[in-house]
Amino acid sequence: MIDTVRSANAEFYRAFEALSIEAMDAVWAHADDARCIHPGWPALVGWEAVRKSWLAIFQAASYMEFNVTDLHAWISGDLACVFCHENIVTFQEGQEVRTVVLATNVFRYSDDRWRMVLHHGSPIITQPSEE
Repeated sequence: MIDTVRSANAEFYRAFEALSIEAMDAVWAHADDARCIHPGWPALVGWEAVRKSWLAIFQAASYMEFNVTDLHAWISGDLACVFCHENIVTFQEGQEVRTVVLATNVFRYSDDRWRMVLHHGSPIITQPSEE
């Protein structure tokens, strides 16, 4: 079952890379309890607000590439949680920009599939020192 959670997570990042609202529509639960916190954004509550944020991101972006690493997933009842690092490549004003974001993705199992109910991304500004 954990493999289906990992597949749902990968589907989210394929939708993100494709800058496709249709693909993102298929990933998310269209529910009032959907939540999203993009890096530097306030919390968005409800599918309509979440969807509008993806539209704005996709309209502003021309290219996004994700290399997802350090993925940890687990299931508890009808919820699954994924922690991972998003190693992102984008272009701004013709310059390549690389960013690392720590993401938490939560999925709920309904209608025989996992659908995202929460995405929270926090930029990693500095690496903690090892002591």
